[in-house]
Amino acid sequence: MSRFAAPIAEQIWDMKYRLKAQDGTPVDGTVEDTWRRIARALASVEADPALWEERFYDALADFRYLPAGRIVAGAGTGRSVTLFNCFVMGTIPDSMSGIFEALREAALTMQQGGGIGYDFSTIRPKGADVTGVAADASGPLSFMDVWDAMCRTIMSAGSRRGAMMATMRCDHPDIEAFIDAKADPARLRMFNVSVLVTDPFMDAVKADGPWDLTFGGKVYKTVRARDLWNRIMRATYDYAEPGVIFIDRINAANNLAYVEEIAATNPCGEQPLPPYGACLLGSMNLARLVPAPFTEGAALDEDALDDLTRTAVRMMDNVVDASRFPLTQQAEEARSKRRIGLGVTGLADALLMVGARYGSDEAVALTDRWLHRIARAAYLASVDLAREKGAFPLFDAEKFLASGSMQGMDEDVRQAVARHGIRNALLTSIAPTGTISLLAGNVSSGIEPVFAFAYTRKVLQKDGSRTEEEVVDYAVHLWRQMHGDAPLPAHFVDAQTLAPQDHVRMQAAAQRWIDSSISKTINVPADIGFEAFKDVYLQAWDMGCKGCTTYRPNDVTGSVLSISAKEKDAPQAPREEVVQTPGVAPEHPHGDVVYISEPLDRPAALEGQTYKLQWPDSPHAIYITLNDIIIQSHRRPFEIFINSKNMEHYAWTVALTRMISAVFRRGGDVSFVVEELKAVFDPRGGAWLEGKYVPSILAAIGGVIERHLVEIGFIAGEGLGLKTDPRAQVAVVGGAPKGSSCPSCGEPDLRMSEGCLTCGACGYSKCA
Repeated sequence: MSRFAAPIAEQIWDMKYRLKAQDGTPVDGTVEDTWRRIARALASVEADPALWEERFYDALADFRYLPAGRIVAGAGTGRSVTLFNCFVMGTIPDSMSGIFEALREAALTMQQGGGIGYDFSTIRPKGADVTGVAADASGPLSFMDVWDAMCRTIMSAGSRRGAMMATMRCDHPDIEAFIDAKADPARLRMFNVSVLVTDPFMDAVKADGPWDLTFGGKVYKTVRARDLWNRIMRATYDYAEPGVIFIDRINAANNLAYVEEIAATNPCGEQPLPPYGACLLGSMNLARLVPAPFTEGAALDEDALDDLTRTAVRMMDNVVDASRFPLTQQAEEARSKRRIGLGVTGLADALLMVGARYGSDEAVALTDRWLHRIARAAYLASVDLAREKGAFPLFDAEKFLASGSMQGMDEDVRQAVARHGIRNALLTSIAPTGTISLLAGNVSSGIEPVFAFAYTRKVLQKDGSRTEEEVVDYAVHLWRQMHGDAPLPAHFVDAQTLAPQDHVRMQAAAQRWIDSSISKTINVPADIGFEAFKDVYLQAWDMGCKGCTTYRPNDVTGSVLSISAKEKDAPQAPREEVVQTPGVAPEHPHGDVVYISEPLDRPAALEGQTYKLQWPDSPHAIYITLNDIIIQSHRRPFEIFINSKNMEHYAWTVALTRMISAVFRRGGDVSFVVEELKAVFDPRGGAWLEGKYVPSILAAIGGVIERHLVEIGFIAGEGLGLKTDPRAQVAVVGGAPKGSSCPSCGEPDLRMSEGCLTCGACGYSKCA
């Protein structure tokens, strides 16, 4: 029998995690079957699989332990996928061949479903000499554009958006361009970007001193450190990026500082990793470990937390052996260090259940207590595994105990590690749990506060209609079950009412016991002053955090979720979140999209419009026909046809016709198609059309689609502004031909002349 707490949880399970045959027939009949599949797969590497399968199943039951989505979706399926969420790729060589080899490795990794992180600091700055070819370097930003295009291409193979992190050192000569790159809303959309901030830079900021931008031992420019810091702050204030990573602090605290140096993180930042490092994640659901919530003396069951931690560590260690890896280097890195990232979710809900206000002194103390308990249990569990199965291959007792998190660990744990070794080099991390938290009944995500107590989710059905369902935070749901419509207690706070300092205090309390890092977003109000905003980052630095990410609603990225004001004691609700169709961006951006509708049926006849587009480099026009469907008195695009007499365009125009039409027929908000096409650049150069620079033919087609969507009222705006001809006539398909068509230009003027096929229109010739 299903144990889902809400309809949305079952929908997510069915669409993202339920094992199905190739024809769509379900293999997992219930969520219990999914738990059994995972438990059996991860126990298969044990000497006694039957014993550990039952223990692993018990940990998964009732959503107490939540493996990361890759494990839930891939374990035990027999599919060639990785169970690791993300990777930091190899160091990018400063050479053309090395750069494109790195691009190839990135594509292979993303093809198997892994997100990637890269440090672009190793590429020489724009304008630097390129030895031997008498040319200037184009700089790392130009190659980031290439990575971005690759990620868009790989993304088209599945419904999950690609994920990448790009980092750059604060002393790289191109750091200013890196900071400003995402001010352009169409650029680097597949990347999160973060600046690697060093200790000397922070010292220079506080002293208002000079700061050299260098590469290869050469100083390219000297700036005021505080000016550069303010530039970072202004960029993230205005459009939420870049984030800040305190890279020297990360390396100093790393248990493996004696064998590796870290220069990048996974896309969400909770796993700083060395070259080819892999990110293995799982979370314990604290909201399920409070046995008597909202009662006098309610408390987290810390003995149960210890037991769950020990089982989870063993499960995650087994994933290292059970998983496939896109690259050999990734497998070697993972197995030589066996790092895992065990974290928590539902922290804010657990605090609500025991009567503690998120961000308060009590909540900070409880967070410190619970995370300490987890760290202690995890390290002792890994010591036990080392006694049974051996320490990780690169373990060096003296160096391990002298570095990183071991400095602050309990003395009995340090002694146990010294005597027996440890199985896993690093053990704890806190990830953004995304849909996994929704799957568990909409528990609060990671260590974040409750974002909203309740909201209405609109689900798009196959006929174009929408149904509504209320999605309620897990702790709020329990309160309602116990107290009905009674007002929520005063300690119930959400992300909209918290001061930024409350976020920082909670992140710092958790970081003390996390040996990797934490993915956390500090939500700040849109009207926060710039000076107060900057203080958030300085507080994060002063309180020992390893990085800082904020989100302020802005014109570039918008608001993640809109909140409607309600009476003081009532749950606040976002206006809506739409469950979209495959490949479609949500109306309100969200890290994970749930897809549940079928393609729309095609009526026998459709109304449409044909546009003529003349590209300067092509002797023949491109004709674009867009047909619309009417649903509930509203016109929306249904299909597209792209035609040209230029045979060089034939293959990609057919492919584009089929792909875009398939997206249109899924319904939902398909305006992202315009964004994707307009962002495509042609390395051979674009063209000026009607006074506007258009970076490629595909971008021009995106502009035509945009204009059409504006004209039918599907989106607001003025479109690209190209003077396409909506009255153009398309040649009748199937009409009597004038002669054989030329394979080069398409004109029906191909004739035999002197033993060769020759085109009278373009001069094409081929000997018979």
